[in-house]
Formats: sequence, structure tokens, C-alpha cells
Amino acid sequence: MTAPAPFDPIALLSAIHDHDVDCVIIGGLAGVLHGSPATTNDADIMPNPSPENLERLSELLRDIDARLRVADSVDGVPFDPHPSLLASMAMLNTTTRHGDLDVGFRPAGLDDYAELRRSAVQFDIEGVPVWVASLDDVIRSKETADRPKDHATLPLLRALRDELDND
Repeated sequence: MTAPAPFDPIALLSAIHDHDVDCVIIGGLAGVLHGSPATTNDADIMPNPSPENLERLSELLRDIDARLRVADSVDGVPFDPHPSLLASMAMLNTTTRHGDLDVGFRPAGLDDYAELRRSAVQFDIEGVPVWVASLDDVIRSKETADRPKDHATLPLLRALRDELDND
């Protein structure tokens, strides 16, 4: 890579599905899929932490040319995403040939994968089935993270939740 790849969510979600990675879409993309007008330039996922799934995630990251995303390198930094490394991480920010992918193993406000998955909603994105965090879980995570960029999107997400609750 010589420049960051443009974000291609369909290709990224298809690759996740093709590798049978058990995960839930979280973050801004989850909000967009629920109908938020906010935009996002990356995908955030929370994977099932089982050893078998981390093996599949490792293969996915290799196949999509994942590199660590760092501020002073447009191309990112190469790394070996072996399952034991993945199991030790809290957060992994990568750039891939399909755009940026952030893997949150313990994202703010969403500590338990099984609980997140129980409340997730399945969407069909151009023939690709994906699990998406509930809007309430997206809001809770953004409230807990309390980052400036979340302050801007939280009013939109809350208004969307209110609109959906009134329909």
C-alpha cells in the first residue's frame, strides 16, 4: 500500500463473512446501519473471543492485508495477527485493503460479547448477513467512551432512537 485504501464497507463485511468471523458491528457504522445520518470512514467490530474465532479473525486480518494504523505512517505498520496476540489485546486499529478496521476486544461500555450478541440485530447488507449492535448498545458505548467525536454524534443517535421508539 502507498496510501490508505478507501473505505469499502461491502468488501470488508463480505471478507468478514467469508472468513466466518463471529463478530458484532459496533461504533459509527452500527449507527449508520440503524439509520443515523452521521458518516463514518471505518468499521468497528467486537469479535467473539473464543480461540476458534480468534484463529479465523487472524486469517481474515492476514488476507485483507491488515497493518497497524499509526499516526506517522500512511501505510501502517506490518504485524503478525496471531491468535495469542489478538487474545491479549483490548483494541486493535488497522488499515486494510478495504479501508480502516478497528477491532475492539473490550470496547467502552460493551464488556461482554455474549450479552452484546444477544441484543444485536441481524442486517442483510447486499446479501451479506451481519450482526449489528443494538442502537441502545451503540449509544451506551459512545456515552462511556466520552470522546469529543462521540459528543457530536450522540444527539443524532438519541434522536434516531426516539424516532424509532415512536414508530
